[in-house]
Amino acid sequence: MNYRHVYHAGNFADVVKHVVLTRILEYLKRKPGAFRVIDTHAGVGLYDLSSEEAQKTGEWREGIGRLLSAKLPEPAATLIAPYLEAVRAFNVGHPFRYYPGSPVLTKHLLRGPDRLTAIELHPADSFALKTRFAGDWQVRVLELDGWLALGAHVPPKEKRGLVIVDPPFEKEGELERLVEGLRKAHRRWPGGTYALWYPIKDFSAAERFRQALRDSEIPKVLDVVLEIRLPSREPRLDGTGMIVVNPPFILADEMAALLPALRDVLAEDGKAYTGARWLTAP
Repeated sequence: MNYRHVYHAGNFADVVKHVVLTRILEYLKRKPGAFRVIDTHAGVGLYDLSSEEAQKTGEWREGIGRLLSAKLPEPAATLIAPYLEAVRAFNVGHPFRYYPGSPVLTKHLLRGPDRLTAIELHPADSFALKTRFAGDWQVRVLELDGWLALGAHVPPKEKRGLVIVDPPFEKEGELERLVEGLRKAHRRWPGGTYALWYPIKDFSAAERFRQALRDSEIPKVLDVVLEIRLPSREPRLDGTGMIVVNPPFILADEMAALLPALRDVLAEDGKAYTGARWLTAP
């Protein structure tokens, strides 16, 4: 699966991914102590939806494009407000054009003492990220293999925070690497919160991934899923999932309120599925 993100920025998977990210950050901000976010596959940070690549797929129109014009019921509207406010903050004074990736979205939501470590291996993308955050003392950008960061960069000195793992899925075995990377990081920092994105394209592979997490003996693993259609005959991104380890205690309830509202806006048909379920005991 080629997931050079500019082609897919702002699609339905990004919406779910970043809504979950926002809810976790909003919870972390409830306590006064500083926290750190480690983004292992950070990308370029901000995506121009008028670019040739984004226009080629137009996926954002069926994702954030739908959501911006939708009227959501309560309490979903209140829960999603910080995410939508952040997206709109990058589009003030002109038609909707820019979509913030996870490092830019995270930076926008951080408080003064909080920190972000953004890791990106692709040289051009890493350079773009360093340029964007040049002089910003809250953000450290590293040109590094994000998989290595799961062993080398946890725990952070703040001892509180979130690790975002959003690999490009350009190679075989990425789901297996997700499980192994999580195992490694969790051994070093069992109290951290981890958010791992995975595509639902091959439904049997997704279920094997979930079973591997059940078998991992890592506690408190929540699986957040939105499938926008029934499985396609041809390989296609039919759904999106977020694995959250050590989630905020309110996250499952928040997702129970948010996901049906997102399904109604983003799904292609009435056969769509959504849910937040525990893979291992909370």
